[in-house]
Amino acid sequence: IGAIADQVGSLTVFQRRPNWCAPLHNAAITEAEQVEIRESMDDILERCSLSPGGFIHRPLREKINDVSREERLALWEELYDSPGFGIWLGNYRDVLLDEAANGEFTEFIADKIRSRVDDPAIAEKLIPKDHGFGTKRVPMETNYYEAYNRPNVTLVDIAEAPLSHVTPTGIATTTEHYHADIIVYATGFDAITGAYDRIDIEGIHGQTLRDKWRDEPVNFLGVQITGLPNLIMVNGPTAGSATSNFPRGIEASVDWTTDFLKRLFDGGVTRVEAAREAEIEWGKHIRDMYDLLLINQSPSWMNGYNSNVEGHEKGGRHVLYAGGLPRYRKDLEAVQASDYDGFIMETESSTSA
Repeated sequence: IGAIADQVGSLTVFQRRPNWCAPLHNAAITEAEQVEIRESMDDILERCSLSPGGFIHRPLREKINDVSREERLALWEELYDSPGFGIWLGNYRDVLLDEAANGEFTEFIADKIRSRVDDPAIAEKLIPKDHGFGTKRVPMETNYYEAYNRPNVTLVDIAEAPLSHVTPTGIATTTEHYHADIIVYATGFDAITGAYDRIDIEGIHGQTLRDKWRDEPVNFLGVQITGLPNLIMVNGPTAGSATSNFPRGIEASVDWTTDFLKRLFDGGVTRVEAAREAEIEWGKHIRDMYDLLLINQSPSWMNGYNSNVEGHEKGGRHVLYAGGLPRYRKDLEAVQASDYDGFIMETESSTSA
């Protein structure tokens, strides 16, 4: 929307449900800045390794009431004006954990939207009323809200006038027809488990992975699944990388899986399967971490909600590792140190016996 608003004669935005957005502040990197980045790469990677999200941003140790309102407002202004994900991931540590803290910060962001959108009625339509800031994934934007100040941009709230059908010349709602030469779809995606569900993966006794994961993507470590021996996922549901800076997050899984495979090959293991007890315990660990975060209260892909996928309309599925990358690495390291307790390993000789 922000990219094409000034490139088209008219733009009609059909808004399903607004989300909280914050400015990305991307800018060209000078050669001097590039040199500085290269020279400090080791420090950057170290900072990423210590943060829950694998970014340079880390939650502050303080809670919002540990400082004065003036001090936290100053920080929020700084974060809002800074590039990157700091506004979401570098805030006071209780903003994503406590409803009162989240509510105060959410109102700060709501006021920012009001300050950027000229028409108060349009601003209110763009402000979410059903969840707090950061309890769903935050889209980082450039000139998104300013687009609605342009005379050629129209916002249609389909909560007020639902979409009816596409016509040969445009789109009809229950109250009006809108002419369109081009329709740009932004309808979301079937996150985390969708790609697996589209593969016909079958385990023992004819059980399919799709059926096993119908209500919850149960597994152990995000690596293996009871009933599907020798299927090893580098980045399955409940692994640490899906909720992180992905290149930084997936390297923990790749390194661990590499060592795991070496252990299997060196030990002559021909069949490996997650123990059911380990799978159950891991599932409890995942649910316990969800209970600590406000994301558990807002239907989104982060808790398995998708109104376009049958069976996922209510959400409540625990698809992510919510404990952060450092904790996930410790979980992996503990299993490795125990010689992979939680996995049932069989060699050719033990199978024959």
